[in-house]
Amino acid sequence: MAIQNYITSLPTPILAVFGPLDVGVIVTYLALMALVGALAARRKTDARGYFLAERAMPAWAVALSVVATSLSVATFVGVPELSYTGDLSYLVMSIGGFIAVLIVGVLFIPRFYRAGTITIYGFLERRYGQTALIAVSCMFLIGRLLASGARLFIAAIPVCLLLFHAFDPSRGQLVLAICLIGALGTAYTVAGGIRAVIWTDSIQITIVVGAAILSIALLLHQIPLSPHQIIAALADPASGPHGAKLRLFDFSTNPTRPFTLWTALIGGTFLSTAAYGVDHDLAQRMLTARSALRGGLSLILSQLIGMLVVCLFLAIGLLLYIYYHRPDLMAAAAPTDPLRSSQQVYPQFLVNHLPTGLSGLAMAGMLAAAQGSLDSAINAMASSAVADLYWPIRRRLGKRVNAGAQAKAPRLAVAGMGAVLVLFAVLSALRYDPKKNTLIDFALGVMSFAYTGMLGVFLAALFTRRGNSTSVVIALIAGVVVTGLLQNGVSDWWTKKLTGHPQHLASFWWMPIGTCICFLICIAGRKTRKEKLATDGAVMHTDKTNRD
Repeated sequence: MAIQNYITSLPTPILAVFGPLDVGVIVTYLALMALVGALAARRKTDARGYFLAERAMPAWAVALSVVATSLSVATFVGVPELSYTGDLSYLVMSIGGFIAVLIVGVLFIPRFYRAGTITIYGFLERRYGQTALIAVSCMFLIGRLLASGARLFIAAIPVCLLLFHAFDPSRGQLVLAICLIGALGTAYTVAGGIRAVIWTDSIQITIVVGAAILSIALLLHQIPLSPHQIIAALADPASGPHGAKLRLFDFSTNPTRPFTLWTALIGGTFLSTAAYGVDHDLAQRMLTARSALRGGLSLILSQLIGMLVVCLFLAIGLLLYIYYHRPDLMAAAAPTDPLRSSQQVYPQFLVNHLPTGLSGLAMAGMLAAAQGSLDSAINAMASSAVADLYWPIRRRLGKRVNAGAQAKAPRLAVAGMGAVLVLFAVLSALRYDPKKNTLIDFALGVMSFAYTGMLGVFLAALFTRRGNSTSVVIALIAGVVVTGLLQNGVSDWWTKKLTGHPQHLASFWWMPIGTCICFLICIAGRKTRKEKLATDGAVMHTDKTNRD
């Protein structure tokens, strides 16, 4: 009775799109997230336990959490758009992903475990000193705020369908949706820390996969063709912009194309290595496993699961191409609602063509995808702000980090980061231009600014004995500058000088070019005697902390 009364009190736009059963499913999902957060909050722990879950999480849950975070609504909405308007070439980026997880699992994660710090950036303190630690942490916080702000904005677009039945939402509607998603994700993350993040992520990715499978089954039922006929239509060389829509490998050497085999092998490897190896948002999850070996295995498992999930959403886009774009094949079963935009192709299907109850489950999957990337970003940023900035600065000022500060600081930092992230999402909503970017391009482009310099610094720290705090700071700044120049047309000018025809490099090439430059800048520095003493002190402090 209480749920029924709540449903009837909801705003009219919600009930105009969804029936009471749909809304009940969504409310049940939200209540489940709140319950998991409350259960995780019952376990009293210190800052290390709050941010690392006492390194006691099972590998399978860590893997599911990584998938939930890395996919987000950019996958839920953006990947069907890619296959609807293009082909399957996006899937080839998984090649770079597999190479990257092997590199990170074998070379990065064991070193992070041996460092024994709360965040992966503590490893850099042992190599380059506290100044480098603070600089890299600040770069991570800025980059993660921008990237997660973009993701949160992308999540708000389909959620506006739920709240306002708005396929082309106004800025005011987007801001309201952003605030709602941000408040929900922040609430249970504050309560339970990384433990709540991992368990809620595991539930959320299960719901996302269930919604995808449900959508595929319904599309196959509504399309009046046999599977063989569907495959034949998609294999038609005229069906895609560059050939058949089932084309997987693009062997083109054109650097303006985003999903070629060469961008996967080079650009995809660099981007995925940065995402899993130097971005604490994902790397933090591996540090919660019981050992470095299990952390590495969870990462490899997450890549396998993630590829299967991407395949599901690419299949949805292909079926939606038949459903909306081929009325000649649909005949009398063709939908009567005109497609508003390619970016809304999957949300529009969810709203208008799923039966009652199932539509609510699909929308719960969309909310789950939105919150799966939000909660982890908030927790990762808070852990870096506390362990890499707040505590070191307190020590520099001669103030002790007592038990009271350790208990209060993590939750206050999570709440603060949640609020700031919402602000950046609003700014992303104001900056985004749908005429210039797809949702996937927009999300990936934002990430490159921070990743470029950070990956160059980590590679220098892991594989050389060179570099100092000054060269680290210069490399980080260079990463932002180089990425900004590449994104804003310096490649057009350079290629015009060489060939007479301007070519704008695809975003996947920014990382390899920028990272190589930043790596060379970082290793150009040599440690002074003072820096050697400082890093030796950092090693002794970390070892003492681990023993305690």
